[in-house]
Amino acid sequence: MTGSGYGAYESNIKTTESPHETDAAVLEHAAQILLAAKETDDDEEFFLALNYNQRIWTVIQTFAVEENSLPDLIQANLISLSIFVDKQTYKAMAESDPSKLDVLVNINRQIAAGFRSIPPPEKEPKSTAENESV
Repeated sequence: MTGSGYGAYESNIKTTESPHETDAAVLEHAAQILLAAKETDDDEEFFLALNYNQRIWTVIQTFAVEENSLPDLIQANLISLSIFVDKQTYKAMAESDPSKLDVLVNINRQIAAGFRSIPPPEKEPKSTAENESV
């Protein structure tokens, strides 16, 4: 997929963007790559898109199983969802079936929407001493 931007994290990160906004942008980018792969007859593009999406979900799964601040239920749901994504990805690859990409696109977009709904953390005001030194 020439020029498709597999370096989504690098191309989507902005200095003012929160980590949740970055995660949402990466998932949305993967959804766009999957949609493009669905419309092509290029087997390599199809498999590269699935591989790219699966790498993103591997990161999500790794985060979910490591110690983190997520509530147990959300952590369990992310693990279950990532396992489903793995299975759906393997089905799509085994059958070379573009229709199997729809569910992956929908999952990415739903999770991206969830990330976007998380309010950014409030910035702590600078202390008086810090303000005076500026």
